[in-house]
Amino acid sequence: MITLYDYWRSSAAYRVRIALALADLPFARVHVNLLTGDQRSDVNRARNPQGLVPILDIDGLRLTQSLAICEYLSETRTLGLLPADAPGRARVRAIAHTIAMEIAPVANLGVRTFVAQATDGRVTAEDWQKRFIAPGLNAVETLLATGAGAFCHGDAVTLADLCLIPQAYNANRLGLPVPPTVAAIAARATALPAFVAAHPDTVGPPP
Repeated sequence: MITLYDYWRSSAAYRVRIALALADLPFARVHVNLLTGDQRSDVNRARNPQGLVPILDIDGLRLTQSLAICEYLSETRTLGLLPADAPGRARVRAIAHTIAMEIAPVANLGVRTFVAQATDGRVTAEDWQKRFIAPGLNAVETLLATGAGAFCHGDAVTLADLCLIPQAYNANRLGLPVPPTVAAIAARATALPAFVAAHPDTVGPPP
């Protein structure tokens, strides 16, 4: 039994759901409601001392950190999420890390809530997200100027796309302009069955 502990709108969990769908792996979902603080519970911290999602139980292992999980699935289920050549792997990781390590962490729920509280609402959580997501996606657009094809790296889905699509989803929810190359890649990717299956609107909020 594969079990994914996630939240429906978590970008990091969204990435892992895409990878699981690409691997055609059935899994059970355990909802960890970030809005009610379930991630900080003793039960969830016993799974992940950071008090975060996603967490994946698979192959007798308990894995954390979305990029590590996606790379594990790519290696063990031969998904090919990283190119065979070293320059290609470096490029894909650079795009993935730009999103998953630079944009997403500063705009996540915990950070933006803290900022709104610390400023007594002078900076809203939404303002904070917009401040970092828009310029972050513009930087990704520049990275995609060379080497992109149907997807972020040529014409095959890679780890970069698994990171890009959740961030494009966040931008659309906030009504932010999405750069043209990012938008075109997102449109192609989100039409694929694995991306449809992993989409927040498909999996839905906690019951």
